[in-house]
Amino acid sequence: MTTQDAGTVLISGPTGGLGRAAVLAMASRPAAGRPDLLLVGRAGERLTQVTGAARAAGATVQAIGCDMARLADVRAAAEQVKELLAAGTVRPLHGLVANAGVSGLDTRGTSADGYELTFAVNYLAHAQLTGDLLGSFTAPARIVLIGSNTYHQNRVRKILHVPPAHWRDPVELAKPAPANSQPSLRAAGVAYSDSKLAFLYYAHELQRRAPAGVSVVMYEPGFMPGTGLSRQHGPAAQAVGRALERLPRIASPATSGPQLASVVLDPRWAHLRNGAFVVRDSERDVKPFAHDSAREARLWDATAELLQTAAKAGS
Repeated sequence: MTTQDAGTVLISGPTGGLGRAAVLAMASRPAAGRPDLLLVGRAGERLTQVTGAARAAGATVQAIGCDMARLADVRAAAEQVKELLAAGTVRPLHGLVANAGVSGLDTRGTSADGYELTFAVNYLAHAQLTGDLLGSFTAPARIVLIGSNTYHQNRVRKILHVPPAHWRDPVELAKPAPANSQPSLRAAGVAYSDSKLAFLYYAHELQRRAPAGVSVVMYEPGFMPGTGLSRQHGPAAQAVGRALERLPRIASPATSGPQLASVVLDPRWAHLRNGAFVVRDSERDVKPFAHDSAREARLWDATAELLQTAAKAGS
């Protein structure tokens, strides 16, 4: 992609944190390199505000109300995108950023479709949205999935008690904890890390199946404490997070948002594909277990089963 064919970029979760910062960074680009924007997020004041701010910066923007915890909403959002593209309301689709996400405290929580909430929002909703729009891209195009290094545990994350992924069959990952079980912070952390490892496996399999000219990239924005991702952890935890943002080497939406916009739009990253993993502003290798063709194929098939089950239920 070059600054001459920025086309349209869709981003989920545009109302706060990383998503909002990336939206405004893209909207504030010079006219020649400024994409049209499709903002897919929960309808309400915050979506209205970011839409207005992006328009004020000069971008053509369409807001699409969507609860990512409800797959029927996601399917409807994809249909609305197709209608906007067909009508010429926005330019051809050149980018999709799978940014919306949650980090909960209780794996007993479920989506509207009955799936464990973290896996449902962070992974399944984006698999639905991306799959529904896969034939709608105009090459060259980039699909950017927001990843996290929490899929594995290094020394720092071990000290901070941040659990790594514990991979199981995807159908099992989609099941909430029993209603009579006790909530567990560790289980909630594992669920988040599992959803991000799922994105890595999905990225590799998606690239095998994507149309020519569509590249799949992973982007890790760095540790950003205090953002909306941890909204379920309460105001005290978020206040601590905002304090941590002042420390050196800690990422923030103000820095990672423009970097994400660059990964979506700039020629510098045009060579990336096959789920290449970018951390903030540089490409990194992933752990060997994050490449597993058997797990990737099973995830693809299980995802289709889970999405089909939800569609048949009509939710």
